[in-house]
Amino acid sequence: MKKNRTKAIIALAVFLVAIFGCMFAADRIQTDNGSIEVTEGWIETDVGNLFYKLYTPESATAESKAPGVLLLHGYQNDHETCAAYAVELARRGAVVLCLDEYGHGATTAGLVNRGYVNHKVTVNYGEDSEADGTFKAIGGQTRYKVMMNFSNLSFFDKHYTTDSDGNTLTDSSAGGNYAYAVLAAMDNVDSSRLAISGHSMGTWSSWSVAANFSGTDIEPKAVVLQCGELFRDSAYDSEKIHFNNVLLLQAKYDEFSYFRDYKKIVDDDLLRSDLRTEFLGCTADEAAWNTTYGSFADGTARRMELLNTNHRLTTHNAHGIAAAMTWFADTIGLDTALAPTDQVAMTKEVLVLAAMLFAVASLLAMMELLLTVPFFAKIAQPLPSPNGIKSTGKWWRGAIITMLLAAATYPFMTQLGHGLLPLPEGIFRMTVGNGFLSWYLLLILIMLITSIVSYKKAKKHGATDVWQSMGLAGADAPGKMGWGLLGRSALLVLCMLAYMYLLLFICEKVFLLDFRFIWPFFKTFDAARLGQFCVYIPVFALFFILNNSKIMASSRCEATYKPGFAGFMGCWWRNALMMVGGVLVIALIEYIPFFLNIAPGADLLFGSTFGGPFMSLLILFVPQVLVFSIICTYTYRRTGSVYTGALTVASLACWIVTGGSSML
Repeated sequence: MKKNRTKAIIALAVFLVAIFGCMFAADRIQTDNGSIEVTEGWIETDVGNLFYKLYTPESATAESKAPGVLLLHGYQNDHETCAAYAVELARRGAVVLCLDEYGHGATTAGLVNRGYVNHKVTVNYGEDSEADGTFKAIGGQTRYKVMMNFSNLSFFDKHYTTDSDGNTLTDSSAGGNYAYAVLAAMDNVDSSRLAISGHSMGTWSSWSVAANFSGTDIEPKAVVLQCGELFRDSAYDSEKIHFNNVLLLQAKYDEFSYFRDYKKIVDDDLLRSDLRTEFLGCTADEAAWNTTYGSFADGTARRMELLNTNHRLTTHNAHGIAAAMTWFADTIGLDTALAPTDQVAMTKEVLVLAAMLFAVASLLAMMELLLTVPFFAKIAQPLPSPNGIKSTGKWWRGAIITMLLAAATYPFMTQLGHGLLPLPEGIFRMTVGNGFLSWYLLLILIMLITSIVSYKKAKKHGATDVWQSMGLAGADAPGKMGWGLLGRSALLVLCMLAYMYLLLFICEKVFLLDFRFIWPFFKTFDAARLGQFCVYIPVFALFFILNNSKIMASSRCEATYKPGFAGFMGCWWRNALMMVGGVLVIALIEYIPFFLNIAPGADLLFGSTFGGPFMSLLILFVPQVLVFSIICTYTYRRTGSVYTGALTVASLACWIVTGGSSML
């Protein structure tokens, strides 16, 4: 026991040094070794408080005013997703404000404050027609109507922004108008040299801010759209509203069809379409990628930069950042001493990723330390008898069924929950969380039925250790549900999570950085988000307990009982395959035809309704589940039950969903 405690303490100390070392180095990058002041703040509004992060170079003073740039993130992201642009802009002398838009990050105003109406269009705005059926009425959940109006902007014609039910599209800037006004009023910012950039959902916010301040003394001199949509001049009052110097960064592999003029791929035909040539101000024969049209002097400059990346990675694409830095230099006088290709932001992201992985790994060291405490030591039970292990053939049959089931249900159930599942929206407020909730509920039902069948079959054959074989009881009472074991395991996991939360809290306060890789993963909670965690965690916990019971315990193999690293690896790859194989199949279906320049696979097989958000989430979800499989495999082999691993990963998954992503 003492030897185990010593090893755990040493491991924990090593992880802590690694975590804080990575965070310190990441902070030195975001502050450019102290030449950029990074602060956080709030903007009070009638609809709630907006949170922001501000980057101020030491060269920006009241006597020597600097250009200012507002950065607006995309759907399911937060202000820190804009960090690559913020760091590179601030290194070049700009004051940069990164906003948490409505419903995201720490901002208290919900996504619903953006507003919505009871109709949508199925083409670009200004190209729709009721006669052609491209302007149509919609119904359903509030969150569905909000999301169907993402590309409907509050400065558009009232035909689009009001409806017969009295609904109004209120503020498609999602709080951006407030943030822009704050930035423009700063005494170290030159209000004649302001610009905006947004990604995905943030491009609609960018259009809206630019429209709102068009013709004023502080109108933006440039707009940089990262995967943005275009619209016809007829959608708004183009005589009163104009947009200065617009750069559109176009990802070649953009999973969202509505960013591609409702075409399946990005190609030269898209470039030469009427809407794009109208935007560029040229003929189809003259249209070319990576070419500037118009004039910076009168604000008519237009450019479409083609990036060899996908939708989510556009925010950190080096080519895109370089093009944007050049654009800002030409429009708001950004410092050109640094070459556009001189970029450090991605190093900061890798360091923060390393810190997050070290923090997650340190949970296992904390578990080992806690298991030396007598109260928690009882959790470490021996594995069940190896008599119940699966033969190779039976294991593969079960694995294939598990993977196919996950693959067949993921695209449909996630999208159903995301938009139309009739949940009480005052309680279940997490939009992407509702997608996973829907999927998990179906899989829970299936796993409960199959578990009951397996239980009755085993009892019929006289088994006396059914509950232990399912990973739900210990060796001291193998024939009964291990409620006491579950309770102790839950307390153990609570202690582990409290430790990780404390780590995160320290990093956020000291370094103004959380645990992530580009996109939000682990953030501290406010009261509303903590409440959402409590709402979703029962379903997440039940899902992962049943999932681990099926994969870790009921599908035991010979490697489960082999000691050491070789035994762990032999067990882990099987568990990982069963946990991630189904969604990996969907990822391959989505991206293989996409990268072959045919179309996103989900759009081809299931229709565009089932493409988009949850398909693009796969590049985050697959590696996330691989990490979960390591935790679950280690803890099952260590404790002999599924509770500790299942509750740990359920809590981490629920934390990721409720910590910073979109909330209605």
